Amino acid sequence: MAISAEQVLAEIGPVQEVLDAHDGVVTVLDTSDGNIMLSLDGGCTGCSSTPMTAMQIFYALMKLDNVNDVIFVNGELPEYMRDFINQKMAKEAASNENSSSDESQPRGEII
Repeated sequence: MAISAEQVLAEIGPVQEVLDAHDGVVTVLDTSDGNIMLSLDGGCTGCSSTPMTAMQIFYALMKLDNVNDVIFVNGELPEYMRDFINQKMAKEAASNENSSSDESQPRGEII
């Protein structure tokens, strides 16, 4: 099932509140095939915090099952930040798998 532009904007809600305060605008350009194409406009243009904003948006959207990739057409998300988030999400997934398989095991430490 494809994701709509409205769903994309709803998912980045907490980030949108900050953008609103700084006249930033997220423009959803395309959502076909699970590839979300975004542009950060308005107050985001030239802002030194734009890469961090893009990183937060990328992280929020990549958690969704029907999203394959998030592309910022203005290049707001440097590759090293994308790699960092992908690694973080892989660790979270591995941690979730380990914790669900260890549910029968007692938690804590034996001293």
